[in-house]
Amino acid sequence: MALTIRAATGGDEADWRRLWAGYVAFSGTDLAEDIIDLTWKRLMDPAAPLFARLAMLDGQVVGFAICQEQLATFFRRSICYIEDLYVDPAARGQGVARAMIDGLIAHCEEKGWDRLYWYTEADNATARRLYDRYSGTDEHVRYKVNIGAALKSGNPA
Repeated sequence: MALTIRAATGGDEADWRRLWAGYVAFSGTDLAEDIIDLTWKRLMDPAAPLFARLAMLDGQVVGFAICQEQLATFFRRSICYIEDLYVDPAARGQGVARAMIDGLIAHCEEKGWDRLYWYTEADNATARRLYDRYSGTDEHVRYKVNIGAALKSGNPA
């Protein structure tokens, strides 16, 4: 079993879209095609802070991590946020997600960034078993305001 992690390139679009469809279905979300197209364009734009790393298992793309380089007020250097991490169900249990996180830690070290962080759903027990090996959860609670809905209803909830 040969497992490698690398940056996504323009030639990876079909593999990424296949995995992205699985990720979107897993998350119970329905995304418009133009958002999917825009996401891929952003991933390929060297000026955008969004980037993707791919997991390759025996030469096949089996997972992705979509991340953002961010500036932060409490750090001198950039930090990295994992926005999405997904492994093809057929490749799970083979260390792919762990290799992606380890690869991102190495990527952050190479870039000289100060922190890697991510969120997951509270009930995602399988993922949390892995994530807890890296760090415990912190004391923060996330809030989000869907701007379009807030403007229409006058209520940000």
